[in-house]
Amino acid sequence: MPTSTTPIRPAQPIKLYRHVVSGHAHRVQLMLSLLDLPFDLVDVDLLTKAHKTPEFLALNAFGQVPVIQDGDVTLADSNAILVYLATRYAAPGAWLPTDALGAAQVQRWLSVAAGQIAFGPAVARIIQLFKLPTDPSDAIQRANQLFQVMEAHLQQSDYLVGGTPSIADIANYSYIAHAPEGNVALQPYPHLRAWLARIEALPGFVPMVHSRIGLAA
Repeated sequence: MPTSTTPIRPAQPIKLYRHVVSGHAHRVQLMLSLLDLPFDLVDVDLLTKAHKTPEFLALNAFGQVPVIQDGDVTLADSNAILVYLATRYAAPGAWLPTDALGAAQVQRWLSVAAGQIAFGPAVARIIQLFKLPTDPSDAIQRANQLFQVMEAHLQQSDYLVGGTPSIADIANYSYIAHAPEGNVALQPYPHLRAWLARIEALPGFVPMVHSRIGLAA
């Protein structure tokens, strides 16, 4: 019989609105898979601006993927969705620490995912992916500055927060793993690459589609 600490299951598959090359959407798909939750993928065509239609804006007024629908819950923003999934469907503390310091340390890395990751390796990749007429040098420099910090941090810890994976790792994984697509090399960072390998070895891991661009061409 289920107990108060037994993770619950969704009554029906969770809908994930995503674009296949979006690292933000991949974070959510990866978390759903790691938690072994049933889900359906709904592809949103960003090139035809399907994310700006009235129907999609009713789901997310900011017109961005990902969005999930879980029963009567509709939620946008990849990091917010990770918090929701870990809190609702994982065992307490399994993916999101319940102690004050651990929770704060996870939040620190969620901020990195929304800041240095978004404006570093993510932007560098987008420039290559969509052939934007933008100088990528600043984004590449920000990515390498971040990777230097993470390399030092991961010399002391297997994961970003302590010795077990958390949503901090999931939030940061996708764009770092695909940084070479934005001409950001991972070879200088052995501890960062070992961390990526640990994430990829987790039961339920699903990769994001690879694009043959940049250093990954």
